[in-house]
Amino acid sequence: MTTVYISLGSNIDRERYLQAGLLGLSKLGTGMQVSTVYEAEPVGFSGPNFYNCVAVIETSLSLDRLLQALKQLELQHGRSPDAAKNQSRTLDLDILLFGDTVQSTNPVLPRNDIFKFAFVLQPLMELCPHRVIPGDGRTVAELWHDSRFEQALWPVEYHFVV
Repeated sequence: MTTVYISLGSNIDRERYLQAGLLGLSKLGTGMQVSTVYEAEPVGFSGPNFYNCVAVIETSLSLDRLLQALKQLELQHGRSPDAAKNQSRTLDLDILLFGDTVQSTNPVLPRNDIFKFAFVLQPLMELCPHRVIPGDGRTVAELWHDSRFEQALWPVEYHFVV
């Protein structure tokens, strides 16, 4: 089993698609834990605010199989197969950490978003502050303490229903 951290985001019908994404993730592994859900303004484009969170699961799927399953979940829930990076979306699922895997090919692991976005690092801080980032050597808490994000985000009341 591999411990996997996955970021989830939606800015179209946010509650519906975040729920769908979490439900789909719960079927890909065991022991799922979910961070607080945060609302955040989009980065790099104008659009409705996002709901973002991070989930952690234990999975027996290989990296390739998990990646395929996540892409299928996105498509199943209205994500366009040719969706551009900076645009509104129903569901965005990204692998942040896959065990201790470090790789520079797609998917890049650990995902660079950990170092760039508060809406990724803040939820990770809740779930695993003492987790050492593979290939970097710093803990999530150290990254959070050293971060200087300008993006505002705030917790929202959200209840995931299994």
